[in-house]
Amino acid sequence: MAKANTSLVVALTLTAALGGLLFGYDTAVISGAVGAIDHNFINPQINLSETARSSLSGWTISCALLGCIIGAFVAGPVSTRFGRKPTLMFAAVLFFVGSLGSAIPEIGFGPIGAMGPAALTPFIIYRIIGGVGVGIASMISPLYIAEIAPPAIRGTLVTFQQIAIVSGMLVVYFVNWAIAIQGNDQWILTVGWRWMLASEVVPSILFFVLMMFVPDTPRWYVMRGKDERALAVLKTLTDETEAKKTLKEIEKTLVQRTRPLFSFGALVLFVGIMLSVFQQLVGINAVLYYAPLMFKNLGASTDSAFLQTIVVGVAMVTFTIVAQLTVDRWGRKPLLITGALIMAVSMLALGFLFNASGNGTAGAALQMSHEAGMWGLAAVVVYIAGFSLSWGPVVWVMLSEIFPNSIKGKAMAIAVAAQWIANLFVSWSFKVLDGNSALNSAFNHGFAYWLYGVASFAAAWFVYRYVPETKGRSLEAIQELWHHTPPDAKLEE
Repeated sequence: MAKANTSLVVALTLTAALGGLLFGYDTAVISGAVGAIDHNFINPQINLSETARSSLSGWTISCALLGCIIGAFVAGPVSTRFGRKPTLMFAAVLFFVGSLGSAIPEIGFGPIGAMGPAALTPFIIYRIIGGVGVGIASMISPLYIAEIAPPAIRGTLVTFQQIAIVSGMLVVYFVNWAIAIQGNDQWILTVGWRWMLASEVVPSILFFVLMMFVPDTPRWYVMRGKDERALAVLKTLTDETEAKKTLKEIEKTLVQRTRPLFSFGALVLFVGIMLSVFQQLVGINAVLYYAPLMFKNLGASTDSAFLQTIVVGVAMVTFTIVAQLTVDRWGRKPLLITGALIMAVSMLALGFLFNASGNGTAGAALQMSHEAGMWGLAAVVVYIAGFSLSWGPVVWVMLSEIFPNSIKGKAMAIAVAAQWIANLFVSWSFKVLDGNSALNSAFNHGFAYWLYGVASFAAAWFVYRYVPETKGRSLEAIQELWHHTPPDAKLEE
């Protein structure tokens, strides 16, 4: 029985997972600046219609996702050519530039704080630059972890990526709240939001420095013909016998290094893309980007909305840890189905709550009251619990596992890019839906949540029908799964 060097594997995993922490940090930091962005860049443009104003606001909040799409597309080829390690270090640089630039977008263009809407264009450019870093990290961090992890604990270790993501979100929720209480609402709109966005500089530097001290992955070394270097790394991760055996398996699966994308059929790519798309269609980033706005719509004050957002962050971390403890015991598929059903029920309940709070009869007792806020918070926490123990971490585990090695770079790049495209669609469209007077008159901000509930039911059906179980299989054995499964067959373990 091979004995893994668990302490080293965990140390490498935690270092790579810092890319996930920055991913989560960058994703959630914007939630504290939504009001300031509208105040400084959107509201002064009085010539815009309601729909145009909402669309511009939604685009500004979600524009980093365009960078994420670009980053996801280039991450595969770049990491294949230059290595997983240098690619992650490059992502850290992009995080740094995007953070500092979006906090002070006037640099090189005009006086700080005096440009008004004219600073919107450089702000968007810097957010997109940071987004490229997010897109790269979102693909390469879990890929790095999967390629250095022993099969028996690979699922557990890859979930460190999601724990890092949600920990980054929780950290930035605390940071945003700590900054927000330093002044009043007007101070946040003029100065505080800059500190929120600039705070990402610190973890960016930490990530870059720590990545300097880790090796690249054995699979990348083999891909570049550096078998001796690959064996040396494997010997540090496990005993010599297992290291040589793993090296032979890697060499076998990488003999055809340029296999066409559809060498294993279209189904494997379809499954990867749809897992990514459904992860976003369930509405997670609408909740994360606009959590303070959502709680304000339920009647919370600014300080209370930030505190309730922290509760959401704590729930994300807690239930992601639950996923980490169960993903290699319960399996990927049961967690995905269970989580989707939990999200469906909670999103439908949240939509009903919003609708009821503006209704003249049922809403009489709930009219933007403390009770409505508490029930809304409860529904969101249940939703976050369902996502965090399933679609948050498990999709990343699946994406790092299901694609055969010889097409992994290209296939994973497409799947992750599809995820960011879906994320952009959901995040941008939420502001349009939530700001539409006709929809709010009929549903009182609840319409979008009902859509996410229906999408969650669809996600559960998709997993039941098409997604294979990969628990306990080596990456090489998963490749054989696609070899022997007809493209149009229903996949079961």
